[in-house]
Amino acid sequence: MKVLKYPLTVIIFVILFFAAQRLFVPKYAESAYEGGLIREYYDEETYDHDVLFIGDCEIYENISPVTLWEEYGITSFIRGSAQQTIWQSYYLLEDALRYEKPDAVVFNVLAMQYAETQREEYTRLTLDGMRLSESKMKAVEASLTEGESSLSYLFPLLRFHDRWNELSLEDLKYYFTKPPVSFNGFMVRCDVMPVNIEDLPTGMKLPDYRFGENAYKYLDEMTKICKDNNIELILIKAPILYPEWYPEWDAQMASYAEENHLRYYNFINNLDDIGLDFTQDTYDGGLHLNVYGAEKFTSYLGEILRRENALPDRRGEAETARRWAVKSAAYEEMKAAQLKDIQETGKVETFLIN
Repeated sequence: MKVLKYPLTVIIFVILFFAAQRLFVPKYAESAYEGGLIREYYDEETYDHDVLFIGDCEIYENISPVTLWEEYGITSFIRGSAQQTIWQSYYLLEDALRYEKPDAVVFNVLAMQYAETQREEYTRLTLDGMRLSESKMKAVEASLTEGESSLSYLFPLLRFHDRWNELSLEDLKYYFTKPPVSFNGFMVRCDVMPVNIEDLPTGMKLPDYRFGENAYKYLDEMTKICKDNNIELILIKAPILYPEWYPEWDAQMASYAEENHLRYYNFINNLDDIGLDFTQDTYDGGLHLNVYGAEKFTSYLGEILRRENALPDRRGEAETARRWAVKSAAYEEMKAAQLKDIQETGKVETFLIN
């Protein structure tokens, strides 16, 4: 019995530790929805996406994979998260390539402005949802801010153990599982808040417009991993009015793309061609597109992907069409539910997908 005593104690401790961890770690279900985005990639039925999108909110709030499928038969997934840095984007891509090899990867370049991690809160929204892997461990090490421990990302209970006084019914309701909040990484928003041009913030004059060495380091790594895997890397700047995208930044990206034989599109230059109307197509005054604006932009971007990448129309593939029919139906249900929210309460309250 003594031989069994200590191993049994260890087993009980491990079980209790992970049970407590599941309880104390935020669920990102009925609040902080964006924290659930990265995890949802691992719930895919199959990994055969033609295109992977990576980047910050200018990706996951502005591009609709369902629209890309419905109009062009292109399959895609967005590995986006709030204020995602380029090193996090790189390791998310490295992680995804363990599961699949897409034809193209689209990276939104706004993150080039950051040469170091900004805030732990955003890092958590990105990395807590990653499965444990070498890529996650490297992403953690690259993202740590002063005073943080890498162990707290591998074992989040070390970070959230003092959340006991914040626990709510949400933590119990979604203890074992929770419905997704996105459609292949895209968060639907049906509400409308027009742009007030007078309220748009003016970009401050910067002492130095050059992107940092760390940002270029990971852009080089992203370029290399795509070339090594015969994947076309496409750089884009989403058609968003602010935060400011300076001409000096644009010139650097155009130069990098030319030097590395990549395609770069600054879609701020194509607002009229896309058909965006910022009195109707944004839900927060121009910072992000709503679902109507995202569908317009996706339609425009999809034509470029179809033409330049010669991606096949897969709507004739029975099994692929079956999977996407389910996604499309749920997508329309979400839009209807949010419109009902707006009619009844004046705001969007529905994000969980049944």
